[in-house]
Amino acid sequence: MQKKQIFIIAIFIIVILLIVPSLNLVFANSEFQETVLPPTVTGTSTGPMAVVIPEQNEESINVRSGPNSLYQKVGVLLVGQTVQAIGKSPGGDWIQINYPGVQGGKAWVFSTYVDISGGELPIVEPPPSPTPQYTSTIDPTLAAQFMVTVQPTRLPTFTEPAPLIIPTYVERLPNQLPGGIPVGLIIVVLGVTGILLGAFSFFQSR
Repeated sequence: MQKKQIFIIAIFIIVILLIVPSLNLVFANSEFQETVLPPTVTGTSTGPMAVVIPEQNEESINVRSGPNSLYQKVGVLLVGQTVQAIGKSPGGDWIQINYPGVQGGKAWVFSTYVDISGGELPIVEPPPSPTPQYTSTIDPTLAAQFMVTVQPTRLPTFTEPAPLIIPTYVERLPNQLPGGIPVGLIIVVLGVTGILLGAFSFFQSR
C-alpha cells in the first residue's frame, strides 16, 4: 500500500514539473507581446543611419505611417536606438526609416528627434494623405430649425402725382394800376373834373 501511494505522489510531482514550465512560458510570451519593440538595425546595414536623440526628457519618440502627425502611429523608438534611414520628406521635416513589422517595412519619424549620419538622404514621395477619422455632419432636422424663410413683400402700386401748376406773373410798370391804366391819366382826369366842377359852382353863385 505504501509503494502505491509513493508511486502516485511521484507521478503527481512529475506532472506538476511538466505543467509549471509551460505556464511560465505562456505568461512570458504574452508579456513579451505587449512590450515588444522593433528590432534595432545591426551593423550589417549600410547607408545613412538615424539615431534617436533625447528631446525634453522623453524616453521614446513616435513612429508614424507618413510624414505628418495626422498619419497613424505604428510604433515607437527608444532614445539611443539606431535605425536605417531611407529618405526624407520634400520639406526635410520627416525622415523615412526602415521599420520591420509594418506594411511595406517603412515608417516615418520627425527629423528633430533623430541625428542622421552616413550620407545625404534622397527626397522620398510621401504616401497618400490619411482619411480623417471624423467627418463633421450636420443633422438636417436640427439645421431646419434655424432656417428662416423670408416671405416676399408686395411693393405698393406707384401712383403718378398730379401735374405741377406754375403760376404766371404779369409784369407791371411802376406807375401802372391793375388793368394797365396809367396813374398819370387818372390824375389828369380828376384834375379836369375838379376844374369843371369849380367853374360850374362859380357860375351858379352869380
